[in-house]
Amino acid sequence: MALILCIETGTDICSVGIARDGELISLRESDEGRDHARQVGVFVDELLDEMGLQPEDLDAVAVGKGPGSYTGLRIGVSFAKGLCYGIQKPLIAIGSLNALTEVAREDYEAGILDVEGWDDAVLCPMVDARRMEVYTQRFDAEGKALSEVSAEIIDGESFAAERVSERPFVIFGNGAAKCSEVLEGATLIDVAPSARGLARLAEEAFVAQKFEDIAYFEPFYLKDFVVTTSTKKLF
Repeated sequence: MALILCIETGTDICSVGIARDGELISLRESDEGRDHARQVGVFVDELLDEMGLQPEDLDAVAVGKGPGSYTGLRIGVSFAKGLCYGIQKPLIAIGSLNALTEVAREDYEAGILDVEGWDDAVLCPMVDARRMEVYTQRFDAEGKALSEVSAEIIDGESFAAERVSERPFVIFGNGAAKCSEVLEGATLIDVAPSARGLARLAEEAFVAQKFEDIAYFEPFYLKDFVVTTSTKKLF
């Protein structure tokens, strides 16, 4: 059983938590936007102080590996790698869509969500990738992946087979609301990315000793980062 620091910074939400034996025991979150570089360290210090812990008391550090915001992922992964190197503890990487699905599953188990036919539902987390594009993957109600991670440009034909099925098609995440307008038949629920979605998955990875190489691990960006050059003349 393990004490694991959980970090999720792949969207506008900066979320840090501490989990013991797969159960979240403390959490700090902010949705103020692009201030992750400052917030993540502050949140970690606050949580450790609140729990009366030293960094060395941790058994591992878990981080959402993506896909998501290039800058957000880079900040979270870099912090996690640096901390693991400093305290000589293992690094655990969790898919951000897996973690987002876990948040939805936990909310349903806690009675926060009420979705008819949940046990047969297809769960479709969506992380915003700008305009009508999202990073997404499909899962069953037990959290088992039904598809690979992909970047999808959403229109009225997207996920047509799932939406006409008798199984509820449930969408959530920070990219879901904009898609709900064109995905007729989909059920939109209010679930946001959070470090609490890493807790159980990180514990499972710790028990299975599924650790990353700190020196070489990189976030799962899914798409290459592209720098655009302005066409405006400055002078």
